[in-house]
Amino acid sequence: MEIQEAKAALEAVLFAMGGSVALDDLAAAIECEPAEAEKIVKELAEEYDSGHRGVAIIRMEDRYQMTTRREYYQNLIRVASRPRRHTLSPAALEVLSIVAYKQPVTRLEIEKIRGVSCDYVINRLLEYELIEECGRLNAPGRPILFGTTENFLRNFGLSTTDDLPYPGTEELEEYRAEAEEEIKTL
Repeated sequence: MEIQEAKAALEAVLFAMGGSVALDDLAAAIECEPAEAEKIVKELAEEYDSGHRGVAIIRMEDRYQMTTRREYYQNLIRVASRPRRHTLSPAALEVLSIVAYKQPVTRLEIEKIRGVSCDYVINRLLEYELIEECGRLNAPGRPILFGTTENFLRNFGLSTTDDLPYPGTEELEEYRAEAEEEIKTL
């Protein structure tokens, strides 16, 4: 393998692995002896140092890792500490609306309305802190009840769940007619 190609391969491995990589594994990646791999990775590290790049390759005993340079740590923190905006899938919006309008509601009730399992979606909404466990139903198995959170209200610009929009009588009739038509086609 040509030196430049070997350097590129080692760079790809170090980048993709994220953590430290053993010298033996680097050698296996470019199909050479560990001493040869060490020479190549050291050359690559020197190129990173002399090129004034934002990343560096460091050595830890017989392992190597690609890392952010210390002098750019604050730049990284500015981005990493920014709150992430989550985009909700149609399924997540559907489950969230069921919880918002029917709360407190169990997972089984949500699945009965949707007609499909919703474990993943519920876990994602819990992770985003849009819904929370708000007790247990006094029934066999004591299923968990879910409700919306303050974070839900904040994100949707609501003061209380009483501010949720409700369809008018005409809209309800339209929905009912559409549902009946859909049932007939099944």
